[in-house]
Amino acid sequence: MVHGEAWTLKELFVYPNEYIYWTIQIVMYPFMTGLVAGAFVLSSLYHVFGIKQLKDIARFSLVFSFALLPVAMIPLQLHLQHPERGIEVMLTPHFTSAIAAFGIAFSTYGMIVASELWFVYRKHFVETAQALGAKRDKTIPERGQQLLFSLLTLGAWDISEQALARDEKAVKVMATAGIPVACLLHGYAGFIFGSVKANALWTTPLMPFIFICSAVVSGIALCVLCYIATMEIRKLMVAWKRKSDPSLPTPEEIRTVEMFEVTMTAKYLVLALLAALGLELLDLLFRDYAKFSSWEIVRSLIYGKDFVNVFVIQYGIGNLVPLALFLLPRLTVRRAVVATLLVLMGVFMMRWNLVIGGQAFSASFSGYMHYELPIIPHDIETFKEGLLGALLVGVLPFIFFWGLNKIFPVFKCEDTH
Repeated sequence: MVHGEAWTLKELFVYPNEYIYWTIQIVMYPFMTGLVAGAFVLSSLYHVFGIKQLKDIARFSLVFSFALLPVAMIPLQLHLQHPERGIEVMLTPHFTSAIAAFGIAFSTYGMIVASELWFVYRKHFVETAQALGAKRDKTIPERGQQLLFSLLTLGAWDISEQALARDEKAVKVMATAGIPVACLLHGYAGFIFGSVKANALWTTPLMPFIFICSAVVSGIALCVLCYIATMEIRKLMVAWKRKSDPSLPTPEEIRTVEMFEVTMTAKYLVLALLAALGLELLDLLFRDYAKFSSWEIVRSLIYGKDFVNVFVIQYGIGNLVPLALFLLPRLTVRRAVVATLLVLMGVFMMRWNLVIGGQAFSASFSGYMHYELPIIPHDIETFKEGLLGALLVGVLPFIFFWGLNKIFPVFKCEDTH
């Protein structure tokens, strides 16, 4: 069976060799890389621009960005017919291919985030290793932890004020350098789509900027949502542990910090949402005004077959409704959760309408193709390119974040600042 035949339905005149080749995993790929870039930009608001009100969520988003990073490659690996060749992008990067730019951007960004995390948590590594070293009768897991944290110090045991001040400067340098690299990491995906001249829906010079703005939106929204979920769990745990340790903060104190961080972050989310929405509408108006030769088939798709997906779900429910929820006075946790979920859905639908919608019309301009998402897989191909494959990609970052939190605790330590 030809790749794409299992999930492609054809309507009217479509060429025999035309199928929807790029499926849910190619939708997940720019969505996940956008989350990586957006989470890092949120952390940089504190580390670079000194917005101290975001200190708590900045450390959270930095660790979460690092957890998202390895997942950004998985959709491409699942989509490739020969995934063993995917590592070639990392091992042989060059400057003459937009795809090869991924290897350069990904490697550079990974090193920057890892370096910034090390400087932020170096004091924690040293103090933890020293505390475990001073403990007598250590268990086997504690010996393993001591070895791990000792290795993570990289031999830098100095935690004097002067050393921590140098760490602070290094964090700012890394965060400053990471902002353009994070934008490049996601913006180049928009560049790839925007440079495909053969596709009428993709070819636009605004595509990289639309991708970057929507990436910031989705990254901030996911960090806010996960931060709320984590803080709610903390409140339950603290309420239970305070029976034996009254020195712990009260659930009310945690709730106050939670609402302060969420309210402050929501302001920047609204600004990014307005910028992304403005660019998308500007691109749509430009296409309608320019009326290229292929505009009629694109217009019939946007205003006809995909009208609900584009204007109702993406722009209406995914942009305007959460914008109204954030702008209403006295933001609450429940309203913030609903708004961030809708924002994430809106950004995902933007990726869906772009990737799937861009392949929905035939090259003959006289027919359409429809993508049927495989729900129940009947072979490895329909698993990777179906609902279960997408859910696998969506769950992995949270598993990685749970593991990284054991090494980089987002709430239990003080960073160098």
